[in-house]
Amino acid sequence: MGLSGGKQVPRAVWPLLAGRRRPGFPLCGLILFVFPFFVGCTALNARNAAVSTIVTEPIAVTERIGSTNFGLIGRVSVRDEKRSFSGGIHWHHTDTNDEILLLSPLGQAVAQIQRNTEGIRLSTSEQKVHYAADAESLTEQVLGWRLPLMGLQYWVQSMNSPVTMAAMDKDSDGRVVAIRQDDWEITYFSYFPPEQMQATQTQITRPRVLVLNRGDLRIKLVIDHWKVD
Repeated sequence: MGLSGGKQVPRAVWPLLAGRRRPGFPLCGLILFVFPFFVGCTALNARNAAVSTIVTEPIAVTERIGSTNFGLIGRVSVRDEKRSFSGGIHWHHTDTNDEILLLSPLGQAVAQIQRNTEGIRLSTSEQKVHYAADAESLTEQVLGWRLPLMGLQYWVQSMNSPVTMAAMDKDSDGRVVAIRQDDWEITYFSYFPPEQMQATQTQITRPRVLVLNRGDLRIKLVIDHWKVD
C-alpha cells in the first residue's frame, strides 16, 4: 500500500503494516498538531504498592538480544518545552527491521521511520529522505524530538533492554510498573487483560498506556491493537 500526499490511510490494520512502498506524503505540521486522547489514563492501582526493584546488568555482546516480533497500532503524543505533536502510530517490528508510520490526527501519513541492518531511514511529508546510524539523533534532527527506538522495542513490551543497565519496579503480582534505563523513565499506567498462550499455557500481559520521560521531553503511547508474530 502506498503512502501518497494527502491520502487518507485506510483503517485496515495489518495490510498497512505489510506495505513497503516508498512514502511521499505531506508533513501537515508534524510538530504542531495536537489532539486529545480519548482514553482515560488512570494509573495502575498497584503502582503505589510496588514491592520490589530489580537491577539488571548488561548481557554479553555475544548473546542474542533481539526482542519479540510484534505489530501495533495506537496513538502517540510528544511534548517538550518548545513543541508538541499528537497523532497515530503504526509500528511493525522484527529482530532486524522496524517500520514506524506516524499519522496526523486526520489519518494522513506524515513521516515514516525504517530501520534495517544498514541504519535508519526517515522519510518526511515533503518527500525528503534522511539517513543516520541511530534513530534518536535522526528524529531529533528532523522531527525535533528524540525517539529511543532501540530501547522502546523492549519497553513497549514491559521489558528492559538487555544491552545497558536498568532498574525495574514490579508490583506484588510481578507486573512491571516502571523502568529506568538510559536516562529514560518509563511508567506503565494500564495493561490489556492477560492472554493465555496455548503453546506454553502461560499468561502474558501487554501494556496499553505507557509514558516515557527524559528531562522536559514526555512521550505518551496509547496502544489500541497488538499483533505478536
